[in-house]
Amino acid sequence: MHAVNLAITTFIAYALTTSVTPLLTQRPAQPVGILWTVISAVFVFRDTREHSLSAGSSRLFATCVSFALCLVYLLLFPANPLGMAIVIAIGTLLMTLANRRDEIGLLAITTAVVLIVAAENPQTSWQQPFLRLADTVAGVTVGIACKWIASFVFFRVSGQQAR
Repeated sequence: MHAVNLAITTFIAYALTTSVTPLLTQRPAQPVGILWTVISAVFVFRDTREHSLSAGSSRLFATCVSFALCLVYLLLFPANPLGMAIVIAIGTLLMTLANRRDEIGLLAITTAVVLIVAAENPQTSWQQPFLRLADTVAGVTVGIACKWIASFVFFRVSGQQAR
């Protein structure tokens, strides 16, 4: 059941991104946005609803820190590998100070994606943090909603108590 539920979750995340993004941006969804939404949905789809909520919280926290750091950086400097390394180092220090060491990897991955994609189109690089934040929120929402619905249906049909 978990495999089927996860497959449905990824399909919904993909379909949502490819249908809603064009309505909001007046252009087709970009592959990186579709990928980021699906990855976010998969990341939060865990074995229990509690674990899904915890993963969603971690994903959103790390993404918000990365969002802020990348936005400030991109408003001041062009995206490049050295800048990416510096932003990841600063983010790592902030996450350590916030006692959120488990989310450092998420922060680093998000920062790398934002800044690497931003380097492709310097004129609109400042938009990347906003786009990846929106993709993350969409994916986390889809992943948690699908997990909760699947759990509700499973436990309702099986007669077991929800976990």
